[in-house]
Amino acid sequence: MIELFSYTLSYQQLVMVLLAAFFIGMAKTGVHGVAMFAVPIMALIFGGKASSGLMLPMLIMADLFAVWYYHRHANWGFLIKLFPSAAVGVLIATVIGNSIDDVMFKQIMAVVIFVSLGIMLWMETSKKENVPDYLWFAVLMGTLGGITTMIGNLAGSIMALYLLSMRLPKNEYIGTAAWFFLAINLFKVPFHVFSWETISLNSFYLNLLGLPFIALGAYIGVQIVKRIAENYYRWLILAMTAIAAVFMMV
Repeated sequence: MIELFSYTLSYQQLVMVLLAAFFIGMAKTGVHGVAMFAVPIMALIFGGKASSGLMLPMLIMADLFAVWYYHRHANWGFLIKLFPSAAVGVLIATVIGNSIDDVMFKQIMAVVIFVSLGIMLWMETSKKENVPDYLWFAVLMGTLGGITTMIGNLAGSIMALYLLSMRLPKNEYIGTAAWFFLAINLFKVPFHVFSWETISLNSFYLNLLGLPFIALGAYIGVQIVKRIAENYYRWLILAMTAIAAVFMMV
């Protein structure tokens, strides 16, 4: 066992935390879906609710890498539609999170993963991938994105459903998602600090320990996006996501 910033971790757990940081970096720079691995890893080590706050600064660090690399490709028309309803979703989830225990919190996270998996499978197999660019659809996706990003940092699939349905080019899709998550994750910080009390100086110091692994993951994510089509690794990600959700239900 090792003591780190008031956390008592086994060496295996520390390796898993750093691996989660690596996955987060990869996900934010284009290998979407890999972050699903990080969520159950952190939840198993720290608990569902605590892990959602512990992961948040790591996500913001990775968002900064993604925005730095893809900032020119963002589609602000879609972002303006998403931001207000996403903020409302965060507020709704903050209230919900204060009234449930950690076991239920982890179960909700698992259900969100399963639903997200279903959405991703539908996107993979459906012939009808076009969804009309209606304001109501943006409001619905923004609200669901805000709720799921607050409860477990699990909005990636919701945003994928919305942005992919708009048929954005690859880099524009990544850049738009990067700006969305940077803004909404920064918005979430005060609620984690003052309402849920899941972010502290000690948790932030632990996050900084993972920064080199976030950077490495971000670099590798960029290289993968450049060289490999998403279809080659999508099914592996879907399968591992399902396995991760099953473990969270135990």
